[in-house]
Amino acid sequence: MPRIRVLLVEDNRLLREGITKMLNAEADMKVVSSSGNGDVLEKAKKLIPDVVLLDLGLRSQNSLKVARSVRDQFPQAHVVVMDLIPTHADVVEFVRAGVAGFILKDATFHDFLHTIRTVTKGAKVLPPPMTDSLFSQIVEHAIQGGHAKRLISAVRMTSREQEVIAHIAAGKSNKEIARELNIAVYTVKSHVHNILEKLALSTRLELASFAHAQGTNKEAPIPPPSDRE
Repeated sequence: MPRIRVLLVEDNRLLREGITKMLNAEADMKVVSSSGNGDVLEKAKKLIPDVVLLDLGLRSQNSLKVARSVRDQFPQAHVVVMDLIPTHADVVEFVRAGVAGFILKDATFHDFLHTIRTVTKGAKVLPPPMTDSLFSQIVEHAIQGGHAKRLISAVRMTSREQEVIAHIAAGKSNKEIARELNIAVYTVKSHVHNILEKLALSTRLELASFAHAQGTNKEAPIPPPSDRE
């Protein structure tokens, strides 16, 4: 059986050497290149890896750009990103870039091997802490090439949250939203925080952009009293 050819890109030398030694000890794996920098694309062209293990926080290169370039130029290579605790926003960005999976650096070696073997079969692998049903829906739509409208519609929003999104898209402040909806400002802030978390966004500006792309920049209908909060 042919061995899985792995190209490893990791800044930490100790970690890099440890991973290389452990993977090479597996009968079905072979690390064809192990480095902390250098021309990843040139190595991929020369070595034709099945899997590219990529450190999310490379100091010398932009890991997201590297992931995109590898997927664009070498679609047969499965990119797996490694990090301690990737944020939801990072995961969504890398999924959009075409990566096949994520490995937490505190994962067990069994999980590490399982991820590599699974992605070579064409499956996608998320880190266990991020496989809750809500986030899985978001990533699934990103994998399928969904745009803002699909991404937002995939998330379960309350009617009140939909109202808040509509008002943010209209450019209103928290105070203005609170006055419009007859609720406290801190309640609006809480809704905004929850919405950003659900959509893996960081700022109101990003949220407004998503809302405009979806076409929610209009007044939301008033829901029944039981569904207001």
